[in-house]
Amino acid sequence: MSTDVSIVSFAQAPNVRETHGTTNGVEMLVPIMKEALDNTGLSKKDIGFWCSGSSDYLAGRAFSFIAAVDAIGAFPPIHESHVEADAAWALYEAWVKIRTGEVDTALVYGFGKSSAGQLRRVLALQLDPYTVGPLWPDSISVAGLQARLGLDAGLWTERDMANVAVRSRAANPKAQIYEQVTADELLERPYTADPLRKHDCAPVTDGAAVVILSTAERARDLCERPTRVASIQHRVESAHLGARDLTTSPSTVAAAKAANTDGVTLAELHAPFTHQEILLRQALGLGDEVTINPSGGPLAGNPMFAAGLARIGEAATRIRPGERALAHATAGPALQQNLVCVLEAE
Repeated sequence: MSTDVSIVSFAQAPNVRETHGTTNGVEMLVPIMKEALDNTGLSKKDIGFWCSGSSDYLAGRAFSFIAAVDAIGAFPPIHESHVEADAAWALYEAWVKIRTGEVDTALVYGFGKSSAGQLRRVLALQLDPYTVGPLWPDSISVAGLQARLGLDAGLWTERDMANVAVRSRAANPKAQIYEQVTADELLERPYTADPLRKHDCAPVTDGAAVVILSTAERARDLCERPTRVASIQHRVESAHLGARDLTTSPSTVAAAKAANTDGVTLAELHAPFTHQEILLRQALGLGDEVTINPSGGPLAGNPMFAAGLARIGEAATRIRPGERALAHATAGPALQQNLVCVLEAE
C-alpha cells in the first residue's frame, strides 16, 4: 500500500543577479537548509533521504553536485541521490522513495549559479548535438522562434506577452525583479531577440531552494499546516525542434490529465518566457478564476535547476486550507519536458 506524502517545509535563497563564492551552491544552501530544518524541528540525522538537482554544464565541471554535499556535512552518513535536472525532478524521486515506504522523511534541494557563465550559450548544450547544437542557437533565440510561431498563428499578441510581464513584475516586492510598469511602457522597449524583449525573458539568476517531505501521517507533527502531494506526473517530448509543434504542449496536457488538475485555484507555472506562460495556461485549461504565479514566477527570478522546485514550494506555502493548487516545472528547449504537481492543503 502506497503512503501519502506531504510538504512540511520550504525555504529559498534570495534570487539575485550574481553571488560571490564557489559555483557549487554551498554558500546558498547552508542557511536555507538550516531554515528548512528549523521550521520542522528536525535535524540532519532525522532525514531519511537526500536528493538534489543541478547541472554540471552550469558549473563547468564534472560531478559538481558532489561538492554541494559539503552543505550537508560529512557526518552523520546520509542516503543521497542526484538528478541532472531541475530539483522538481529530484522531488519526484524523493516522493517515490517515501511512497514505497523506504523512508518517512526526505530533503530535496536545487541550486544554480547562472552568473558563472553565459547562460544563453550554456543552454544550447541541451539541443540535438548533431543537427542543431553545432549551430549554437542560444536559448533566447530558440524561444523567439517559438514566440514568432504563436504570433503568426494568432495564438497571442505582443501586448498579451507584455501583460504577463506587467503582472509578474508587480507581484512580489521580495523578488529579484519588482517593477510597477504598464504594457505600453514595456512595448516601447527594444527587442532582445525579435519578437522577444528583455521583459519577455526570465532574468539570469543565482539561487537555491529546499523542500522537506514526509509521510502524511508524520507531517502533522512537523508543521502546523502540511500540504499533501495529491499527484505528480511528468511527460517528455522530442528534443528535435522540427519534430513537434512548438505552439502546443502535448506533454503538459498529458501530465495534467494524469495528475487530475480539476478544481485548482492557484498555479505556479515555470514559464521562463512570457509567451510560454500563455501557452501553458492554454495547455492546462486555466481560466481567469485561477491565480497565476503570485510569487512573480520565473519572470521575476529564475535560478536554474531550482526554479521548478521553487514553484512547488511557493504553491505549497500560498495555498489556503481546503484548496487545491498546481505547480509546474519545465526542462529542455521550448517546453520539451513538463512536470505537473497537484497539491492539497489540509
